[in-house]
Amino acid sequence: MSSDKNLLQLQNASKSYGAKSLLLDASFSVNDGEHVGFIGANGTGKTTLFKILTGQEEMDAGVIVKAQGLKIGYLEQESEWDVEQNVSDFLSHKCQLPLWQLQQIGQDLGLEDKHFQSQLKSLSGGYRMRVKLLSLIGQEPDLMLLDEPTNFLDLETVLVLEKFLQNYDKAYLLISHDREFLRRTTEYTLELERGELIKFPGNIDDYFEQKEMLEELLKNQAANHEKKRAHIQSFIDRFRAKATKAKQAQSRMKLLDKMGTIELKAKGPSATIPIPEPTKTGKDTMTLKDVKVGYGNHVVLSDVNFRLERGEHLGVVGFNGAGKSTLLKALAQRLEPIAGQINYGHEVRISYFAQHVVEDLFINETVLDNLQRAAHRDVTAQEILNIAGALLFRGDDIYKKVSVLSGGEKSRVALGQILLKKNPVLLLDEPTNHLDFDTVEAMTASLINYPGTIVTVSHDRGFIGRISTKILEIRDGRAEFFPGSYEEYLWSLEKGALSERLSHVEAAAKHEIKEEQTSSQSVAVEPAKKINYKEERKRLEFEISTWNRQIKQIDTKIKEKSKKRDELNEALLSAQGMKAADLAKELSIVSHEIDFLENETLEKMEALENGEASLAKLTKQN
Repeated sequence: MSSDKNLLQLQNASKSYGAKSLLLDASFSVNDGEHVGFIGANGTGKTTLFKILTGQEEMDAGVIVKAQGLKIGYLEQESEWDVEQNVSDFLSHKCQLPLWQLQQIGQDLGLEDKHFQSQLKSLSGGYRMRVKLLSLIGQEPDLMLLDEPTNFLDLETVLVLEKFLQNYDKAYLLISHDREFLRRTTEYTLELERGELIKFPGNIDDYFEQKEMLEELLKNQAANHEKKRAHIQSFIDRFRAKATKAKQAQSRMKLLDKMGTIELKAKGPSATIPIPEPTKTGKDTMTLKDVKVGYGNHVVLSDVNFRLERGEHLGVVGFNGAGKSTLLKALAQRLEPIAGQINYGHEVRISYFAQHVVEDLFINETVLDNLQRAAHRDVTAQEILNIAGALLFRGDDIYKKVSVLSGGEKSRVALGQILLKKNPVLLLDEPTNHLDFDTVEAMTASLINYPGTIVTVSHDRGFIGRISTKILEIRDGRAEFFPGSYEEYLWSLEKGALSERLSHVEAAAKHEIKEEQTSSQSVAVEPAKKINYKEERKRLEFEISTWNRQIKQIDTKIKEKSKKRDELNEALLSAQGMKAADLAKELSIVSHEIDFLENETLEKMEALENGEASLAKLTKQN
């Protein structure tokens, strides 16, 4: 919940690179405690704005006004750091919080003791991102700038990060193309479009609703405006030549000059990406029987058995490194199974998209050449141009050679090739990477209705949740269908992710109690056990203190929201028409927020009760 204290204001900012303008007299502000999602097409200047706010880049014009003593923390997509450093040394140097407390928080991000003792260079990209997140949290900033923080994180860690951000009582600006992540973690939406910054109240769903309403309102105003102009012009045309009406006609000509026009902004990417209809197949598209896959002697998955039919959309989920991409490689015939059989149905042809497929592009040919080369013979020239435009290659961009494109642009060309093949089976490994928010939305809308078979891996929950009709979970070297929807899978996973930390603490406590009971005949407890006991007690006390603080914070929010609900109910009694409709909508939102907060309180109180019970057991055994 935000307060009235203003942390930062950007006033009349302009920023250009050559002929390209990123900011045009743009302004916005952030108040204490506000959680703001920051969206805009790729290349519009979101990351540049973050660098301006942190002093890494200069504006061409404009002013930044900051609260006294404001501390800004910045999580960059890419940054240089000394990978030879030990993780604990890196955190101790960067953070104000003590290392033991960082280790506590780090467990919620999936960082174990071994990670704190490791060198940064030995960690995967995902674990390096977690360390960066932890170092940012440990700096205790008043305002966090988060640039795609979910990149490389597995779903379980994303869920815990979400929970952390929901309870974070300070402000942050968050860049993300993950609609579900934005919906769960933000209360405001900042849009950067054509150099302008507009801040909307509400999360990403509210933003879309308000955006649609504003566009409809502006369209109606423009239509009425043009109707009025046409009426005046008709009067001028009829009477300008008549002496008795000349003066009136002259007056209306001046009025017409003053009226000007209402300009409607050109729309962004189309609502869908026009994917050509795939070729026909039989009912069954693929059947896996006792399949074992891996690399050499290293088996990744065993006993994989399932069948997919035409039109089924399979979402493959699981931890990072569990074997999701390995399974897709095997389905795409890029990896030979160690054992078992993969059989494909009648007339089945496969399109496979993964990050490495950009290597198959012809780098000395243009974007258009590469798309035409891959397109099915029945695809028209216009369909190719439509796909190119939807993937943000417009105008002369289609004539650029692939060799001069960025990694993200090459990835979009490869994705375009996949969609133009008209193959009835799409295997998509992280297809939303390098796509901006609007393009992800457009592709999602298209794939929901795709009549062919889809198997996809994605960290974007909004994408995988909306297109999947089945969920295959990869865990512990096995692949099994989840008996429910993706939303139900997320729910079960979230409960597990949130209780994992508590379970870890309780398991350690039970283990220590058992050890002490086993050695009850000893004259004294071993010194090492005393050290473990004290450390465990300290950790439990920290957890209990945190839960108590969070419960108080939620209670404060509930009181504020309840007061607002009462005020809206009172106002609704005397309101009419559109005013009443707006109040009713706001009342519905506030009531929903109160329900959410009350559920959170119950979860925290349950966690607190379990933590206190664990502490009591330890105390009894001391």
